[in-house]
Amino acid sequence: MATRTDAPTRREQILKEAARLFAERGFHGVGVDEIGAAVGISGPGLYRHFAGKDAMLAELLVGISESLLTGAKRRLAEADRAGGVAPEAVLDSLVEGHIDFALDDRPLITLHDRELDRLRDADRKLVRQLQRQYVELWVGVVRRLYPDLAEPAARSAVHSVFGLLNSTPHLTRPGSLPDRAGTAELLHRMARGAFAAAAGA
Repeated sequence: MATRTDAPTRREQILKEAARLFAERGFHGVGVDEIGAAVGISGPGLYRHFAGKDAMLAELLVGISESLLTGAKRRLAEADRAGGVAPEAVLDSLVEGHIDFALDDRPLITLHDRELDRLRDADRKLVRQLQRQYVELWVGVVRRLYPDLAEPAARSAVHSVFGLLNSTPHLTRPGSLPDRAGTAELLHRMARGAFAAAAGA
Protein backbone atom coordinates (compact mmCIF):
# COMPACT_ATOMS: atom_id res chain seq x y z
CA MET A 1 0.00 0.00 0.00
CA ALA A 2 1.04 3.63 0.40
CA THR A 3 3.78 2.81 2.89
CA ARG A 4 5.52 0.29 0.61
CA THR A 5 8.90 1.48 -0.70
CA ASP A 6 10.19 -1.51 -2.68
CA ALA A 7 9.22 -2.21 -6.29
CA PRO A 8 5.70 -3.60 -6.68
CA THR A 9 5.25 -7.17 -7.84
CA ARG A 10 3.39 -7.94 -11.06
CA ARG A 11 0.40 -9.00 -8.94
CA GLU A 12 0.44 -5.65 -7.14
CA GLN A 13 0.72 -3.80 -10.45
CA ILE A 14 -2.34 -5.64 -11.73
CA LEU A 15 -4.30 -4.78 -8.59
CA LYS A 16 -3.31 -1.11 -8.78
CA GLU A 17 -4.43 -0.78 -12.39
CA ALA A 18 -7.60 -2.78 -11.75
CA ALA A 19 -8.48 -0.46 -8.86
CA ARG A 20 -7.90 2.61 -11.03
CA LEU A 21 -9.95 1.29 -13.94
CA PHE A 22 -12.77 -0.05 -11.75
CA ALA A 23 -12.97 3.32 -9.95
CA GLU A 24 -12.99 5.28 -13.19
CA ARG A 25 -15.45 3.18 -15.19
CA GLY A 26 -17.13 0.77 -12.83
CA PHE A 27 -16.52 -2.93 -12.30
CA HIS A 28 -18.67 -4.01 -15.26
CA GLY A 29 -17.26 -1.30 -17.51
CA VAL A 30 -13.76 -2.81 -17.53
CA GLY A 31 -12.65 -5.96 -19.30
CA VAL A 32 -9.84 -8.31 -18.40
CA ASP A 33 -8.06 -7.39 -21.64
CA GLU A 34 -8.00 -3.71 -20.62
CA ILE A 35 -6.50 -4.50 -17.24
CA GLY A 36 -3.89 -6.65 -18.92
CA ALA A 37 -3.05 -3.91 -21.43
CA ALA A 38 -2.55 -1.43 -18.57
CA VAL A 39 0.24 -3.60 -17.14
CA GLY A 40 1.65 -4.81 -20.44
CA ILE A 41 0.42 -8.39 -20.49
CA SER A 42 -2.34 -10.15 -22.39
CA GLY A 43 -5.77 -10.45 -20.85
CA PRO A 44 -5.49 -14.25 -20.65
CA GLY A 45 -2.10 -13.78 -18.97
CA LEU A 46 -3.91 -12.26 -15.99
CA TYR A 47 -5.35 -15.66 -15.19
CA ARG A 48 -1.90 -16.79 -14.09
CA HIS A 49 -2.31 -14.31 -11.21
CA PHE A 50 -6.08 -14.13 -10.59
CA ALA A 51 -9.07 -16.35 -11.31
CA GLY A 52 -10.90 -13.34 -12.74
CA LYS A 53 -12.19 -9.84 -12.06
CA ASP A 54 -14.21 -11.00 -9.05
CA ALA A 55 -11.03 -12.29 -7.42
CA MET A 56 -9.27 -8.97 -8.09
CA LEU A 57 -12.13 -7.01 -6.53
CA ALA A 58 -12.17 -9.25 -3.46
CA GLU A 59 -8.42 -8.96 -2.96
CA LEU A 60 -8.56 -5.19 -3.33
CA LEU A 61 -11.37 -4.62 -0.83
CA VAL A 62 -10.38 -7.28 1.69
CA GLY A 63 -6.75 -6.23 1.29
CA ILE A 64 -7.25 -2.56 2.10
CA SER A 65 -9.38 -3.42 5.14
CA GLU A 66 -6.65 -5.77 6.36
CA SER A 67 -3.99 -3.15 5.68
CA LEU A 68 -5.78 -0.42 7.63
CA LEU A 69 -6.37 -2.72 10.60
CA THR A 70 -2.80 -4.02 10.58
CA GLY A 71 -1.42 -0.49 10.37
CA ALA A 72 -3.55 0.68 13.28
CA LYS A 73 -2.53 -2.29 15.42
CA ARG A 74 1.11 -1.60 14.61
CA ARG A 75 0.79 2.04 15.65
CA LEU A 76 -0.84 1.07 18.93
CA ALA A 77 1.80 -1.58 19.59
CA GLU A 78 4.57 0.94 18.95
CA ALA A 79 2.96 3.32 21.44
CA ASP A 80 2.72 0.53 24.01
CA ARG A 81 6.38 -0.40 23.56
CA ALA A 82 7.43 3.24 23.86
CA GLY A 83 5.54 3.54 27.15
CA GLY A 84 3.96 6.70 28.47
CA VAL A 85 2.76 7.88 25.05
CA ALA A 86 -0.08 10.35 25.53
CA PRO A 87 -3.48 9.33 24.10
CA GLU A 88 -3.41 12.53 22.03
CA ALA A 89 -0.22 11.39 20.28
CA VAL A 90 -1.68 7.92 19.68
CA LEU A 91 -4.79 9.43 18.11
CA ASP A 92 -2.61 11.69 15.98
CA SER A 93 -0.77 8.62 14.74
CA LEU A 94 -4.02 6.86 13.79
CA VAL A 95 -5.27 9.96 11.99
CA GLU A 96 -1.99 10.26 10.08
CA GLY A 97 -2.20 6.64 8.98
CA HIS A 98 -5.73 7.00 7.69
CA ILE A 99 -4.87 10.25 5.92
CA ASP A 100 -2.06 8.44 4.08
CA PHE A 101 -4.63 5.94 2.86
CA ALA A 102 -7.17 8.63 1.95
CA LEU A 103 -4.65 10.58 -0.11
CA ASP A 104 -2.67 7.75 -1.68
CA ASP A 105 -5.34 5.10 -2.31
CA ARG A 106 -8.30 7.17 -3.48
CA PRO A 107 -9.44 4.66 -6.13
CA LEU A 108 -9.96 2.09 -3.38
CA ILE A 109 -12.30 4.46 -1.53
CA THR A 110 -14.39 4.89 -4.69
CA LEU A 111 -14.28 1.15 -5.29
CA HIS A 112 -15.48 0.39 -1.78
CA ASP A 113 -18.35 2.85 -2.04
CA ARG A 114 -19.55 1.55 -5.41
CA GLU A 115 -18.68 -2.11 -5.58
CA LEU A 116 -18.71 -3.64 -2.09
CA ASP A 117 -22.07 -5.29 -2.73
CA ARG A 118 -20.58 -7.18 -5.68
CA LEU A 119 -18.39 -9.27 -3.39
CA ARG A 120 -19.34 -12.79 -2.47
CA ASP A 121 -21.15 -12.94 0.87
CA ALA A 122 -18.12 -14.43 2.64
CA ASP A 123 -15.76 -11.72 1.35
CA ARG A 124 -18.22 -8.94 2.12
CA LYS A 125 -18.69 -10.24 5.67
CA LEU A 126 -14.91 -10.39 6.10
CA VAL A 127 -14.57 -6.77 4.97
CA ARG A 128 -17.24 -5.71 7.44
CA GLN A 129 -15.61 -7.68 10.25
CA LEU A 130 -12.23 -6.09 9.60
CA GLN A 131 -13.80 -2.65 9.44
CA ARG A 132 -15.57 -3.14 12.76
CA GLN A 133 -12.30 -4.13 14.41
CA TYR A 134 -10.63 -1.06 12.93
CA VAL A 135 -13.38 1.21 14.23
CA GLU A 136 -13.18 -0.28 17.73
CA LEU A 137 -9.43 0.37 17.92
CA TRP A 138 -10.14 4.02 17.21
CA VAL A 139 -13.01 4.13 19.71
CA GLY A 140 -10.72 2.87 22.47
CA VAL A 141 -8.11 5.54 21.75
CA VAL A 142 -10.69 8.33 21.46
CA ARG A 143 -12.21 7.37 24.81
CA ARG A 144 -8.80 7.33 26.48
CA LEU A 145 -8.30 10.89 25.30
CA TYR A 146 -11.88 11.95 26.09
CA PRO A 147 -12.98 9.67 28.96
CA ASP A 148 -16.30 11.49 29.43
CA LEU A 149 -17.36 10.71 25.86
CA ALA A 150 -19.84 7.82 25.89
CA GLU A 151 -18.97 4.81 23.76
CA PRO A 152 -21.83 5.26 21.24
CA ALA A 153 -20.90 8.91 20.77
CA ALA A 154 -17.23 8.01 20.32
CA ARG A 155 -18.16 5.40 17.71
CA SER A 156 -20.34 7.91 15.86
CA ALA A 157 -17.50 10.42 15.93
CA VAL A 158 -15.08 7.86 14.49
CA HIS A 159 -17.45 7.04 11.63
CA SER A 160 -17.93 10.75 10.98
CA VAL A 161 -14.19 11.34 10.82
CA PHE A 162 -13.80 8.43 8.43
CA GLY A 163 -16.45 10.05 6.24
CA LEU A 164 -14.50 13.30 6.29
CA LEU A 165 -11.15 11.71 5.51
CA ASN A 166 -12.59 9.41 2.86
CA SER A 167 -14.13 12.34 0.98
CA THR A 168 -10.87 12.97 -0.92
CA PRO A 169 -11.96 11.20 -4.16
CA HIS A 170 -14.70 13.83 -4.52
CA LEU A 171 -12.21 16.72 -4.40
CA THR A 172 -10.67 16.23 -7.82
CA ARG A 173 -11.12 19.58 -9.57
CA PRO A 174 -7.82 21.31 -10.35
CA GLY A 175 -6.98 23.58 -7.43
CA SER A 176 -9.61 22.02 -5.17
CA LEU A 177 -6.90 20.74 -2.84
CA PRO A 178 -3.60 22.26 -1.70
CA ASP A 179 -0.44 20.20 -2.15
CA ARG A 180 -0.25 16.84 -0.41
CA ALA A 181 1.38 18.15 2.75
CA GLY A 182 -1.11 20.99 2.99
CA THR A 183 -4.05 18.67 2.38
CA ALA A 184 -2.81 16.21 5.01
CA GLU A 185 -2.40 18.99 7.55
CA LEU A 186 -5.88 20.37 6.80
CA LEU A 187 -7.50 16.94 7.11
CA HIS A 188 -5.65 16.32 10.37
CA ARG A 189 -6.87 19.59 11.91
CA MET A 190 -10.43 18.90 10.81
CA ALA A 191 -10.37 15.35 12.18
CA ARG A 192 -9.02 16.41 15.55
CA GLY A 193 -11.51 19.27 15.64
CA ALA A 194 -14.36 16.85 15.02
CA PHE A 195 -13.33 14.64 17.93
CA ALA A 196 -12.93 17.64 20.23
CA ALA A 197 -16.35 18.93 19.20
CA ALA A 198 -17.94 15.52 19.86
CA ALA A 199 -16.43 15.57 23.34
CA GLY A 200 -17.45 19.18 23.96
CA ALA A 201 -13.81 20.08 24.46
